[in-house]
Order: sequence, then structure tokens, then C-alpha cells
Amino acid sequence: MNQTDLPRWATAFALPLLNLLSALLVAAGVIYLLGESPLESLGILLNAAVFNPEGLGYTLFYAATFIFTGLSVSIAMQAGLFNIGSEGQMYIGGLGLTLVVLALDASLPGWALIPLAMLGSAVFGAAWAFLPGYLQAKRGSHVVVTTIMFNFIAASLMNYVIVSFLIPAGEQNTASRVFAESAWLPKLNGILPILGETPLNISFILALLALVIYGLAVWRTTWGYQLRATGLNQHAAHYAGISISKTIIVTMMISGALAGLGAVNSVMGSTHYLNLNFPAGAGFIGIAIALMGRQHPIGILLSAILFGALIQGGFDLSLEKPNIPPETFIFIQGLIILFCGAMENLYAPALSALLKRKPS
Repeated sequence: MNQTDLPRWATAFALPLLNLLSALLVAAGVIYLLGESPLESLGILLNAAVFNPEGLGYTLFYAATFIFTGLSVSIAMQAGLFNIGSEGQMYIGGLGLTLVVLALDASLPGWALIPLAMLGSAVFGAAWAFLPGYLQAKRGSHVVVTTIMFNFIAASLMNYVIVSFLIPAGEQNTASRVFAESAWLPKLNGILPILGETPLNISFILALLALVIYGLAVWRTTWGYQLRATGLNQHAAHYAGISISKTIIVTMMISGALAGLGAVNSVMGSTHYLNLNFPAGAGFIGIAIALMGRQHPIGILLSAILFGALIQGGFDLSLEKPNIPPETFIFIQGLIILFCGAMENLYAPALSALLKRKPS
């Protein structure tokens, strides 16, 4: 059963919702087997991640990063590319903004330094995605393979750079020095004091802006039409005069830039220094967000908030319910990827039959 047999609302809303409910149902069964009540656990999770204002602040803080990594994967998918390298691109983007900050935070004010650091993260992320895009476009190397390899290369490179060059003399922590306060992103609790002392900062607003720009660029511009045409049928796009290789390379660089910007939230908005493994899987979560959100801005936003809630609420739930280990929520993330990705058409035949059934 092809999704094209279904109306747009069914493929954009009904199928993702059914897939999500299926993943949560399986997760509820696992929680029951662990000896806890699924309904009580769900209540604790929602209270910690949504209904509690401070918890909501943390949920939106996590979501800001996930929006950027989700957009990174989504824009590549629009061109028919499966970029699994957002994790490494975010890692290298963090290095780019850190080098800018360490070089300039003693001499530039925040209004100039912060945009330059963001530009550094985007440029480094784009540069790291360029070679996989080039190899796909010019040499036929599959982007899935090359981006996976580049994730490992990025991790090894960052380990070498941080340990060899960025650790201050006499320090044991594998991290750069703390940035000057001029490089710290303004927090949103000044505008919304109800959120309390959370790390939620202006990167969330920037993420919302990125969603709007993504939607306009993909569906309201000539370039977006060429992008989607390439993703749907490269041969037809080629005969229509679209440069496939150029589209692939440019799209991968934009994808890498978006992943690089994902580093801004955690590095400049929370820790205020570069440390090892700071992406913490955010690039891979972006894959789930792109799949579940169907590469649509609203879907990406809701999916990012969902995964932010799982992380924030899951932390509190594992504290209140020791029988539920934190790894359970990695398992739930995997279930969402399974149902929304590999099994995305599971309910398509039944839904199509239901919609085509005529009343007697």
C-alpha cells in the first residue's frame, strides 16, 4: 500500500499518530513488565516535562537542539539523501564556534561575538558535510556510508583537538576553558520568569525561525522545487535541467550547517565551554524527529518537543521509579524510530480500506 493512495491529512497526521501510539503501547508493556504502572508512570513523566513550568523549560531547551538536528536530516531527505552524519556535523560545528569564541571573547561585545560564533558553527558543520555530499554527487559513494564514517572521524578528531590544544594548563577536565560571559546566550527566564532557573535561551527562538525559513525555502521557492524534484526522481529532474550534483552538494552543506547550529544551544547556552561528547546523541535523535515529523515544520516542532519531554520526564521518572532505568527511554526512542521509520506504512492498508469503505 502506497501512501499516495491516502489523503494528505492521513499521511501527515493520522499515520504518524498511530505509529507513535503503537510505540508508546509497546513501551507501556515494557514498563508493566518492570513492575510499574504505565498510567502512573505517564502521569509522572507529563508532570515533570510539561505541567511543571521549570520542567517545561528544560523540555523546550532540549527541543531547541533537536529542531536543528531534525531540520538537518529533513532537508537532506527532501533531496532523497539520508544524512546520518548530523551527530558528527554538530560536533565539528561546536568546534567552529568554540574557536571563534576563544579567539575573540576578550575583545568583542556579545552583540558581535554571538553572531560570529553561530556563523563559525554553521561554516564548520557545512564544511564537514561537504565531502560526503561531493563523494555522493561526483563519485557515487553512498552518503549513508560516508556520513557514518565521518561521525567516527569527527569523534576521534575532537578528542585529539580538545586533549592536545584546548584543555587549559593544569586542568584535568577534557574541556576548553569557560567562555567569557559576552559569549553566553541570553536566557528566556528574563522574559518568562515562571520557567525558573532553566538553561532555556534564545536559541529556541532561533530554532523556531529556522523552521519558518525551512518551510518557506522548501515549498515556496524555485530552489525548493528543484530540491524536492531531485528527491522524487533524479532522472526526471536531470532532464528538466536541474543540476543533480550541485543540488546534492549544496543540500548536504545546508544540512551540515543546520546540524552545526545545533551545537549553539548546549555549548553557548548551557555549559559555556566545549567538552567531549557534548552532542549526546542529538544528531541521531534528529533522524527520528525527521521521520516522525514527515519533514514538515510543524511535525518537526512537535516531534522535537516530544523527544525533549521524554528526556526531561524520563530523568525524573527514573528517580521516582528505580525499577525503570534511564536506558528505558533510549529503548522508547528506538521504538519511535522503528514504527515511524521502518514501519511507517504499517497502518496504511487498514486506513485506506476504512476511508474507501462506503456506507450501505
